[in-house]
Amino acid sequence: MKLEGVYSVLPTPFTAAGDLDLESLKRVIDLFIGAGVNGLTALGVTSEVARMNDSERVRVLETVVRHVDGRVRVVAGATADGVRTCVAYTKFARETGADAVMIGPPRSPKLNSDAVVRHFAAVADAVAIPIVIQDYPPISGFAMEPWLLVRIARVVAAANTIKLEDPPTPFKTSRIREAAQGCDIAIFGGLGGVFLLEELMAGATGAMTGFAYPEILVKIVKLFHTGDLDAAAEAFYPYVPLMRFEFQEGLGMAIRKEVLRRRGVIACADIRPPGAKLDAATIAALDRVLAWTHRPK
Repeated sequence: MKLEGVYSVLPTPFTAAGDLDLESLKRVIDLFIGAGVNGLTALGVTSEVARMNDSERVRVLETVVRHVDGRVRVVAGATADGVRTCVAYTKFARETGADAVMIGPPRSPKLNSDAVVRHFAAVADAVAIPIVIQDYPPISGFAMEPWLLVRIARVVAAANTIKLEDPPTPFKTSRIREAAQGCDIAIFGGLGGVFLLEELMAGATGAMTGFAYPEILVKIVKLFHTGDLDAAAEAFYPYVPLMRFEFQEGLGMAIRKEVLRRRGVIACADIRPPGAKLDAATIAALDRVLAWTHRPK
């Protein structure tokens, strides 16, 4: 199974009391599918998966798969520090109906490249499901060089898709393509879509990120793959200020949820503690960038 196009990373809506809001989650799913995405990713970093317990993970993924109902593909986050836990998350994802899993390197002292390859191979040996390698060093604590990503894809046949979030992503995409001669690898850009056009130009397959306007990502990717680079650029550049603003470290998820609240799909934009809440200055800046982005052309 080849993953390509645009996969939107789903936020996890919560009530003001901090409980799961699965009805809002369903509305987000419908909005993203209506935007034309090829797939959805649940239980990702920006899904606030680190702030969920295992029973909540179950409820979220079951809700996503059931509500998607085969309309698009579903990727489930399954990263864990231990191989057994990672295998258990992966088995649950497959049994629930996910089409693929997304896994990053385990956090471990003195982790080396051989151990990373063994980790992915052990999961693939235990569960027959496509694996998306998440390359996001700020979370995993381990930077994977292009040669290592290609090595994993060569050794572990199921792991031939990369979610690349280690800047400079266009440059790294080119290095992966150079190292992957003869190896069929799909590369998805992330990071809120901030470098999407440049990633596509460098050889990326598409985007896997949670930008609150996925229809823009879909338009950019489609135009690029038809060979109309100028039209893709015209679709991309006006939205870069909003992508940049939405992807602020430590605050981006709160901004993204606020935009989705304004789009009428999330009832409450709160993120779980210890996440930050938007202050008056940030809200005013968001008002301005949204007004500029949607101004009459």
